[in-house]
Amino acid sequence: MNKSEKILILDFGSQVTQLIARRVRENGVYSEIFPYTKWKEGLEKIRPKGIILSGGPASTIDGLSPQVSLNILDFGVPILGICYGQQTLCSQLGGKVEHSTKREFGRANIKIIGKSKFFFGFVDDKADEPVWMSHGDKVTEIPEGFSVIAESENAPFAAIVNEEKNIYGVQFHPEVIHTPNGSKMLENFTHLICGCSGDWTIESFKEIAIDRIQKQVGDGTVVCGLSGGVDSSVAAVLLHEAIGKQLTCIYVDTGLMRKNETEEVVGMFKDHFNIPLIHVDAEKDFLDDLNGVSDPEEKRKIIGSKFIDIFDQEANKIGGADFLAQGTLYPDVIESISFIGGPSVTIKSHHNVGGLPEKMKMDLVEPLRELFKDEVRDLGRELGIPDHFIERHPFPGPGLAIRIPGEITNEKIEILREADTIYIDEIKKAGLYKEIWQAFAVILPVRTVGVMGDERTYEYVCALRAVTSQDGMTADYYPFDQSFLAIVSTRIINEVRGINRVVYDITSKPPGTIEWE
Repeated sequence: MNKSEKILILDFGSQVTQLIARRVRENGVYSEIFPYTKWKEGLEKIRPKGIILSGGPASTIDGLSPQVSLNILDFGVPILGICYGQQTLCSQLGGKVEHSTKREFGRANIKIIGKSKFFFGFVDDKADEPVWMSHGDKVTEIPEGFSVIAESENAPFAAIVNEEKNIYGVQFHPEVIHTPNGSKMLENFTHLICGCSGDWTIESFKEIAIDRIQKQVGDGTVVCGLSGGVDSSVAAVLLHEAIGKQLTCIYVDTGLMRKNETEEVVGMFKDHFNIPLIHVDAEKDFLDDLNGVSDPEEKRKIIGSKFIDIFDQEANKIGGADFLAQGTLYPDVIESISFIGGPSVTIKSHHNVGGLPEKMKMDLVEPLRELFKDEVRDLGRELGIPDHFIERHPFPGPGLAIRIPGEITNEKIEILREADTIYIDEIKKAGLYKEIWQAFAVILPVRTVGVMGDERTYEYVCALRAVTSQDGMTADYYPFDQSFLAIVSTRIINEVRGINRVVYDITSKPPGTIEWE
């Protein structure tokens, strides 16, 4: 792989910036995202063959709106501005942006009216090309040297180009699936305009990641925390391939794992991979600390703090470690921090994001920080992890604690484990497991009246959740048949003591999150 073939994405705060990176990588070109304020750092780090400016919520008409540094023009590579990215380029280069009298949010059609590499392979006879728009402002005057290559009813400059300077701008969003041919447009940009060969693969990422780990760790030692999920497992196997016996894995049984999870994880790492593994039974410690705690953020912080305490203790027992490895992913980072460097609202904290407490004398190794979940699964296959393990649905670091709103008790944990096992079992029987991004049961902090065998019951409500998603950033609920839900409900109520009512969550993300806490 030509390691210089990278695309730099400068983020202006769009909720779909991550999708730009996904589409570019799907076309075989590696990409990284940097806040627009860190353009210089991005250029120096990855030496890109092209630059993409994302959309964003701001308006260029606002005097305080973020602006791209025009110094990026001096780097001499092609530039593509998307939505706000197009508008800020036009505004700063002498064009004009105004509030649109008719805003566009949703599907629209553009007409390709000029030949360009960006629309190579497209019909250019003014036929409608479906795209996804999301803007309240529009370009009303383009800078000198630019020409129009596509227009729409409400956006006369839907796509523009300055051929001499290799600058492109589009008002629509080619990165979203609602622009059916958007991936082809981005491929044209990266391949035809930027000159990338498109030979980036997960295999080539593995080679780069191993080299990066070896350079960062050197002769040091690493401890890796296993949560039982796919991410930490893939990170551990990747690290072991890179540094071998310098790695020790620590699996902490928090008492908040899924049914039989501990046996599966310990067996795979000790028997299948022969990776040094310390198994810590810390159920009592975690449940004691969580006793009486209802607030979800406090739960996460207690669990994260306890994890750190145990890792620190275990690392000291083996003579100390220089690094702590974690399976942090791109979506984890996005939900925890703001990419544009301004004030952000934390939706929920992630126990594996944000650095380490000062008391831990270790540096952080996060070999998966730049990957999406599907890429992590591909990497896992490349590393030889069994497919049945790789295909497992995501499981949160805090475990079942955040699937029990309210106080956590041993009784609730056991009830939830059994209900969740039945639910997943029926999903697999129906052949739906791989269609669903994540499915799980939740025990609600309420009891309801029921009737079983002519007797009154007063037991818990179980909520079922199943979503489809590409990367966990957005999600839709899975549309189960009513007959399937009836089967699951009947089994749970008949087989799990403590539940007498089952409901199904049909909330998408946004406005909800995938997990309940």
